[in-house]
Amino acid sequence: MAVGRTRTVTGAGVVATTALVLIFGNQAFTEWVQNHTSANSVWGWFMRILSWPRWAIGPKDDSTGAMRNLLADDLRALLLIVFVGVILGLVSRSVSGGAGGFFLGWASLVFASALAAFLTAFLTSNATTLGAFAAAAAGSAYGLFAGWIVGIFTGTAKGVASAPAPA
Repeated sequence: MAVGRTRTVTGAGVVATTALVLIFGNQAFTEWVQNHTSANSVWGWFMRILSWPRWAIGPKDDSTGAMRNLLADDLRALLLIVFVGVILGLVSRSVSGGAGGFFLGWASLVFASALAAFLTAFLTSNATTLGAFAAAAAGSAYGLFAGWIVGIFTGTAKGVASAPAPA
C-alpha cells in the first residue's frame, strides 16, 4: 500500500531556507564570494546578498571577539531556519500554496531574517542597539532579495499531507 504525500507550505519553506543557508552560507562559498566578486556589479552584489546567513565550522583566529562573532553568525543561520518554520507554521494553515503560498514564503524569509539578525547582533563583540538595527536591515534585505526562492517552494506546496491511498 503506497502512501502519497505532498509538501506542506511549512515543510517546503523550511527545506528551501535550509538549502539556501547550507549552499550559500557555508564558509567556502562566502570566502569565494568575498575574494572573486565585486560589490559594484549586479552579480557580485546578489552573490553577497545570498551569502548573508553565513556560518562556519571554526573561527578565523583564536580571539574572544572572533569566537563571539562565530557564535552569533552560526546562531543567526540556525534561528533563520527556525523562525521561517515558526512563522509558516503559525500562518500557513489558511494557505494551500499558489500565489498566497508564494507571498507567505517570501514574507516569512524577510521577517525571519530580520528577527534572527536583530537578536543575534547582541552576541557579537562591541554590540550596540544601532548595530542590531543595522543587522536587522541587512537581514530584511536578504529576505527581500532571496525570499522569492522560498516563495517558489511554498507556492508549489499543496497544503497538508494526503491520506493513504485506498486499497
